[in-house]
Amino acid sequence: MTDVELTTKKDWVSDQEVRWCPGCGDYGILTAIQMLLPEFGNRREDTVFISGIGCAARFPYYMNTYGIHSIHGRSPAIASGLALARRDLDVWVVGGDGDMLSIGGNHLIHALRRNINLTILLFNNRIYGLTKGQYSPTSEEGKVTKSSPMGSIDHPFNPISLALGAEASFVARTHDLDRKHMMEMMRKAHEHKGSGLVEIYQNCNVFNNGAYNEITKRDARAEMIIELRHGEPVRFGAEGEHGVVIDRGVASIVEVADVGLDALVVHNESEPDPSVAFALSRLALDMSSPTPMGVFREVERPEYGHELDGQVARARAEKGEGDLESVLRSQHTWQVD
Repeated sequence: MTDVELTTKKDWVSDQEVRWCPGCGDYGILTAIQMLLPEFGNRREDTVFISGIGCAARFPYYMNTYGIHSIHGRSPAIASGLALARRDLDVWVVGGDGDMLSIGGNHLIHALRRNINLTILLFNNRIYGLTKGQYSPTSEEGKVTKSSPMGSIDHPFNPISLALGAEASFVARTHDLDRKHMMEMMRKAHEHKGSGLVEIYQNCNVFNNGAYNEITKRDARAEMIIELRHGEPVRFGAEGEHGVVIDRGVASIVEVADVGLDALVVHNESEPDPSVAFALSRLALDMSSPTPMGVFREVERPEYGHELDGQVARARAEKGEGDLESVLRSQHTWQVD
């Protein structure tokens, strides 16, 4: 095996001018990724970023790796094909809430369901930014935009709930104002064998500015961010005075002094049944509710590529190498002059 040359953040930065709006949350995510990748000891030539369409989808241009700026919503499907055909590659998928949850929703849930070895970053700014501010699949009900002048009547997706419903083996949430936490969630998703989804609350300062201010601003975090820590009671607040209990499958916020520490749910991200993780995901009711951040679920499940390799190996052992020409001509054929 060839030794991999040590790299720094600078090695992962492309020569392309970054063209996002000044102040966009995408800058912080890009920096976090470029700082994180040297830790893995991978070659840039073996790393691929695949995106769809949207502001987030410009990501591959800014990485000094291989990349594909693909078509709207299809990045999980294209990435799935590449990850299965080239098992040696480190494949990342980048997209926004409109790209991956609207036209691309089907591709996303099947990539998660199959548990293909992909690291998927979903930038959620709750708006269509590239096409100038229409409501998206995660925009709140009543959202007034250019495409919903009387307020959106659509009920929004909760991306974490959606991923858990698809039984994704790794699901996490972070936000663009906490680089350390972003890097931790991305690192864990990348180290996970199988499909890893990280939802990132990301600010669009032009078309949906301050959407997450009540949750992610530094002076709001103690009261609004519920940090999920494996093996610990779920509690938050400056003094840990608030907590979460689950009764009959429904999570609710309580005061620890009222119910006692033993009543709180203890977070177990490796629980095979996703029901508790799903209940926790439902706490994010809107953009002004206490919101869980961290790893919701990390479980071991057969990885699709590994299982596929096993089937191919067994077929070769039993039947030998296949003959594509004979398969193509095994039924009726026509010659066109």
